[in-house]
Amino acid sequence: MVEAIVLTLQLASLTTLILLIVGVPLGFWLARDTGIIASVVSALVALPLVLPPTVLGFYLLIGLGPNGPLAPMLAATGIRTLAFSFPGLVIGSVLFSLPFMVQPARNGFAGVGREAFEAAATLRAGPLDSFFSVALPLARGGVVTGAILSFAHTIGEFGVVLMIGGNIPGETRVLSIAIFDAVEQGDWGAAHQMSAGLLAFAFVVILTTTLIEKRAGGRAR
Repeated sequence: MVEAIVLTLQLASLTTLILLIVGVPLGFWLARDTGIIASVVSALVALPLVLPPTVLGFYLLIGLGPNGPLAPMLAATGIRTLAFSFPGLVIGSVLFSLPFMVQPARNGFAGVGREAFEAAATLRAGPLDSFFSVALPLARGGVVTGAILSFAHTIGEFGVVLMIGGNIPGETRVLSIAIFDAVEQGDWGAAHQMSAGLLAFAFVVILTTTLIEKRAGGRAR
């Protein structure tokens, strides 16, 4: 159980870090661009919200497998396959949790008025400086919410991680898979302990995000 918890926390932490680097700038761009390309990208980002996790996991299994389209590129680096490996889990988790980072960040950036950027421009701030000194601080509520939701969503993943990672102890056996295993083996006590822990964790996440949104709403008023 401890091994599964540690692996799950490692996966969630790394996934959230990657999503902060990728998802926050993406959310900023989507909040400010209303063109057709942005609409297509927004739809692609939101796909994991409506697709069954097994569908995404299936195509990741094909894409990252030894006979997938990425196989020649992976072979050039000495990697035969990313399927059923921790790096494969990370890739699947990033794609599956992407909307949980992008959408709150996008909403946060959408609430930043153009006046703030115009004021920064009068002070000769460049685009990058305006992003870090103006947009990011004003949208921090959305970014923090996205980070919390991404972390929590990765903790609770099952379908995607089962498809792309399987059930390899110490490598891909995360907490949700460990619960499934415990139930299959009739170890109801262990299943209850892990499930109760996830239930408490989920409640804390929901409560925290609610308080953040209320605080952000109060500041907006």
